[in-house]
Amino acid sequence: MGPTSKNDLKPEDLAKIEADNKAGTAERPARRSHGKVAVLCVVAFFGMVGAAYAAVPLYKLFCQATGFDGTVRKAVAKPTKVLDRKVEVRFDANVRTLPWDFQPMQNSQDIRIGDTGLAFFKVTNKGDKPMTGRALYNVVPEQAGAYFQKLECFCFSNQTIQPGQTVEFPVVYFVDPGFVTDADTKDKSTITLSYTFFPAVPDASGAKQAESPPRIVEPLGGKPPRAL
Repeated sequence: MGPTSKNDLKPEDLAKIEADNKAGTAERPARRSHGKVAVLCVVAFFGMVGAAYAAVPLYKLFCQATGFDGTVRKAVAKPTKVLDRKVEVRFDANVRTLPWDFQPMQNSQDIRIGDTGLAFFKVTNKGDKPMTGRALYNVVPEQAGAYFQKLECFCFSNQTIQPGQTVEFPVVYFVDPGFVTDADTKDKSTITLSYTFFPAVPDASGAKQAESPPRIVEPLGGKPPRAL
C-alpha cells in the first residue's frame, strides 16, 4: 500500500491532526515558561540565603555606627571637651556555653563626661583544651549606646585562651558630651556596660576570624601597667 496523501484522509481525521498540532505548539512555550520560572526560583532562593548571611554583619555595623539597641560605638579618638559632670559606669560580665570564669576587676567607676576611662576584665579558661570566644556587648540604658564609646576593647575580635590560663583584658572608653544634651539621657546618672562571651562563630569560609591578643595598656595617672 502506497503512502496516504492528505487528500485521502477523511475530514474528521484532518480535524484531529490539526487539533493535535495546535496542542503541541502551545505546549512548547509552556515548557519554556516553566523552565524560566524554575530558574528564577533558584536565583531567588540563593539571593535570600546570601541576604541572610549579609544581614548579621550589616546589622552589627549599623548598630556600632548609630548606637542602636544599646550597642556601644567604636571610636577613633577621644573628645576634645571634658565636662565637670560625672557619670557612674557599672560593669557586668557573663558567659554562655564556655567553661570560662569571666568577671570585671572593678564593680564601677565614676568618670567625668568626655574623659577617658580604663577598666579591666579577667577571664580564666577552666576547661582542658584551648577555647576561642567572642564577647558581645551592650549598655543600659539603651539610649546611652550612642554616647558610650570605646577606643580599645577585647570585644573587637576573637580571643583564644589556653586551658588553665588567666588573662586580663583592658577596655578604654569614654562618654561623649552629647550625653548631657540628649533629652533621653541628660537626666541619667548611671550606665551599665555588659559583656557576654560566646563560643566564636566561624565566618562564611569556615575559618575563625583573626584573633587579637591582649595588650599592655598604660593606666591613667601614671600607674605601672598590668602584666597581661
